[in-house]
Amino acid sequence: MDLRVVATRPDPALLALPWAQRLEDWADEHLVALPQGLSRHVVRIIRTGPGGAVYVAKETEERIALGEYQLLRELGRERLPCVEPQCVITGRRDEHGEPLPAVLVTRHLRFSLPYRWLFSHGTDAGQIPRLVDALVVLLVRLHLAGFFWGDVSLSNVLFRRNAGAFAAYLVDAETGELRSALGDGMRQHDVTVGRENVFAELLDLQASGMLEGDVDGLEMIDLIQERYDALWAELTAVEEFGPDEMWRVEQRIERLNDLGFDVEEIEMVADPDRNRFRLQPKVIELGHHSRELQRLTGLDVEENQARRLLNDLAAFTLSMGLGSHPPEQVATRWLTEIYEPVRDLVPPSTLPRLEPAEVFHEILEHRWYLSERAGAEVDLFEAARDYIETVLPHRPALPTPG
Repeated sequence: MDLRVVATRPDPALLALPWAQRLEDWADEHLVALPQGLSRHVVRIIRTGPGGAVYVAKETEERIALGEYQLLRELGRERLPCVEPQCVITGRRDEHGEPLPAVLVTRHLRFSLPYRWLFSHGTDAGQIPRLVDALVVLLVRLHLAGFFWGDVSLSNVLFRRNAGAFAAYLVDAETGELRSALGDGMRQHDVTVGRENVFAELLDLQASGMLEGDVDGLEMIDLIQERYDALWAELTAVEEFGPDEMWRVEQRIERLNDLGFDVEEIEMVADPDRNRFRLQPKVIELGHHSRELQRLTGLDVEENQARRLLNDLAAFTLSMGLGSHPPEQVATRWLTEIYEPVRDLVPPSTLPRLEPAEVFHEILEHRWYLSERAGAEVDLFEAARDYIETVLPHRPALPTPG
């Protein structure tokens, strides 16, 4: 059987890689030293050549690889946070003609890290609630789209820093199933599995000595249930109000915007017998602030990072007396006079430590700290130089393809 590649946008450079060898036997010249999470499969981070694209390759059964490839494509079309599938390679045989497993190839997600790397590089127990929040937001978004995960865990996601918090991306969808909608039983099954898996993962971190500080595993898994129920209710609950309370529609939308969600469609049903209205959001999508920032500046960042940058843009608008100017014009000035000059202060040698939007967020945090200590507002550029000199060198560098 000849080598067969299923792809929507094939990368011809992938064909030159040694697919006649098991991934575990590949030479270092084809591999990239980036951190990997735990997996039941053989997984390698690969590159198509010097300076070439970086991918993640996973050996598995052909049926599973093709199924996961299609699932990830469908989730991507819904703009859900997951890795991007590149192709499935089947028909592999070794030099003796023996069949080899199929391979699912996904694009490597830049600036993403597995949870074990985070805890082995300075993340302490105090950050666990933030990881839980990121996992819960991901799970709720997948459930709203009708995706039953089946194996919720920290191991099956990648994390990116997000203005002091984290954003989670689905990396393993082989146990998943996409439906038109999920019942309460299937949703709760996912939450239960997630609680069990996260509890075991926290115990493993403690046993391996990676976890600095005390953590109550039972408290953390209860937090998963609590945060999930609260977010699901806020996004989906039916709200009743009277004809003189129409302001509550806008209030509900504002609450969802504050959480980072846009409401693209709502359903209002009148009940003339009770002189009441029923309101329920029908189509909602995370990314309210990131889309607004991208519209104004072209910057493509995580949601919390966008929220923080928009707040700084608003402060700039006020301080410069530009409230009457077109927002796009003000945003261009902020970008060229504030954001880009601060970003350019960062030495290239330290850039791999954090992505630019996260560096800017941390400089804003450092400015607040310096201002509080000085009892007066510290100049942003002065704070940036102090941060670069005293804080950034001690941050663990993010691994890069090199």
